[in-house]
Amino acid sequence: MPKSKNQAAAPVREWFSTQVYCAPLQSGGLARFNAELAAECRQLRDFDAEGRKWCEKNYPGGYTSYASLNRLHTFSSTFEGLEKKLTRHVRAFARSLDMDLRGREIHMTDCWVNIMPETAAHSMHLHPNSFISGTYYVVTPPGCPGLKFEDPRLSSLMAAPPKLPNAGDRNRLHVTYPAEAGNVILFESWLRHEVAQNRVADERISVSFNYAWS
Repeated sequence: MPKSKNQAAAPVREWFSTQVYCAPLQSGGLARFNAELAAECRQLRDFDAEGRKWCEKNYPGGYTSYASLNRLHTFSSTFEGLEKKLTRHVRAFARSLDMDLRGREIHMTDCWVNIMPETAAHSMHLHPNSFISGTYYVVTPPGCPGLKFEDPRLSSLMAAPPKLPNAGDRNRLHVTYPAEAGNVILFESWLRHEVAQNRVADERISVSFNYAWS
C-alpha cells in the first residue's frame, strides 16, 4: 500500500555506516587456548632478535613481530589453528557488510604478535592492501588500554562545531572497545585506530592480522 502524505519518510535517515565486529573467539576453552598462545608469543619475542632490534627504534618499550615475523599462520600450528577460528568470524563480518564473496576466496595475508608492557603505545594508523583487519586479545590485565577507532570523516569536518558531551553513539568522533582476553575485534582495513599508552605494569598481549580476497 502506498504511503499517505502523513506517512512520509522521516526527514533524517542514516547512510554510510561504519561497522565494528566484536565477539568471543569460541564458546569455551579460551583460558587454556590463551595460556598456550601467550607462552608461544613470549617465546617468539625471545627468539626474534631482528624484531626486537626493529622495535627499539620503531616501537619503544614494546615488542611486535610485524616487521620480522608477520606470517605466523604459515609456520606455526598454533597460529594456523587461530587462523581457522578467525576466518569464520571474518566471513560473518563480511556478510554483515553485504560484501559479495560469491565465487571468491578470502585468506589471511599477515599475522603478527604485539606485546605491550607498561609505557608502550601504538599511534593512529590503518592497514593498507587488505579489506578486513583485526585483533585477537590473548592477555589483557585490568586497566590496560582498549582499541580506539576514529570517525573516517574526521578530516573532512572542517568548520563543524564540537560534539555535545553526551552525543549519541552514531554521532561520536571516536569510540574505544575495551581489550578483553578471548575477544576478536574486526574492522574494515581503512578505518583508522590506535592503542593508547599502557599504564599498568603487566603485559598486554594481542595478535593482529589482515585478510585479502581473490
